[in-house]
Amino acid sequence: MDIRWLGQSAFTITEGATTLLIDPFLTGNPKGAVTADEVGADVIALTHGHPDHLGDTVDIARRTGATVVAILELANELMGALGDAHPVLDPNLGGTVRFGWGWIKLVPAWHTAVSPSGTPHVAAGLVIHMGGRTIYHLGDTCLFSDLSLIARRGNPIDVAIMPIGGHYTMDRWDAIEAVNLVGAKQVIPCHYDTFPPIETDAHAFKAEAERATTSEVILLSPGDTHGL
Repeated sequence: MDIRWLGQSAFTITEGATTLLIDPFLTGNPKGAVTADEVGADVIALTHGHPDHLGDTVDIARRTGATVVAILELANELMGALGDAHPVLDPNLGGTVRFGWGWIKLVPAWHTAVSPSGTPHVAAGLVIHMGGRTIYHLGDTCLFSDLSLIARRGNPIDVAIMPIGGHYTMDRWDAIEAVNLVGAKQVIPCHYDTFPPIETDAHAFKAEAERATTSEVILLSPGDTHGL
């Protein structure tokens, strides 16, 4: 399995011939590692519909035919944009959608969410089971204690992808406690250094988190791939 950071909160997770694309904000992303025309996808999963997460979803889905997974209200908007024939799945919090390669479950994230088209909805985290491993993309969230409940429900978390930039999400100090609550084997930080308000010291986060928790922190630059 390969986990590739594309900048901000955008990732591809590839196992065999399957590529899952998360939060594809590529066009207009100053840290974007690829263009919307270059990235492939079999499934596109969204944490929420803010522009820096919804991003190029519609264009990529049209080009690739990828199934889109988004929380109910945002999924309804995307169904209208993509047409009835395009596969769009619409779980709500606690809901799981299943594929031949595994599953995606939507879980709570504390964050506001309105799409650029004005659709209010609830932000989510994504628990993903793929290739025998479980990956938890926390989405945009502040620190909250139920992160530990989410992490204890079902499979242990192999990799947690979490924001550390502050201002719009938890900062690197709150993220250390989030690392402790989730208890993943490895943590990949994201949602930092893209814009001035979310600049932070990722190396300090790594040092402090590894000193205070049992998790290993994997620092990636946009475009880098972490293999499991």
